[in-house]
Amino acid sequence: MSNVPGAPADLLRSLTRAERLLSRRLGAVLADDAISIEAWRVLCLLADGQGHPMSEVSAEASLPPGTLTKLVDQLVDRNLVFRRIDPIDRRRIRAYLTVRGRREHARLDERVRASIAELGITEMGVAEMGITEMGVAETSGPGTPPAANLVRQLDDLIDRLDPARQRVHADAAGPHR
Repeated sequence: MSNVPGAPADLLRSLTRAERLLSRRLGAVLADDAISIEAWRVLCLLADGQGHPMSEVSAEASLPPGTLTKLVDQLVDRNLVFRRIDPIDRRRIRAYLTVRGRREHARLDERVRASIAELGITEMGVAEMGITEMGVAETSGPGTPPAANLVRQLDDLIDRLDPARQRVHADAAGPHR
């Protein structure tokens, strides 16, 4: 790695290592219920109750369409997810959580949150969360948990790296003045 702190290689290495270690930790939490990390990502996306097109689920869960279809088939077999034809675009299929899926997600979410809380992320100081270009630690406002700031900063990084996601967020924001 670079001997210059903050080099791009350091960022990549740190993000990769953190993702792998967190996935391993959460995988152990979810293993008791035979839920994979990939299935957990799908359940979390669908937990908003809006239903999502399979193409969106595939992108957000970072799974190729064929793999996602097999995974969703398994979740359907476990009565955690159901699929319906999109009422607006009948060529698309939308996925939703079942009532049982919502209960399981809520139960597992508590366990996952408890595991993450053990890491001390929720107590992490804002200074440890990151520094803006101006040299001032970013916050989302008073009372915002530091973990939420970390998630917001990572989402911002993802938006900057993923042109497709930039378009979706721009469309959701509406026309610019």
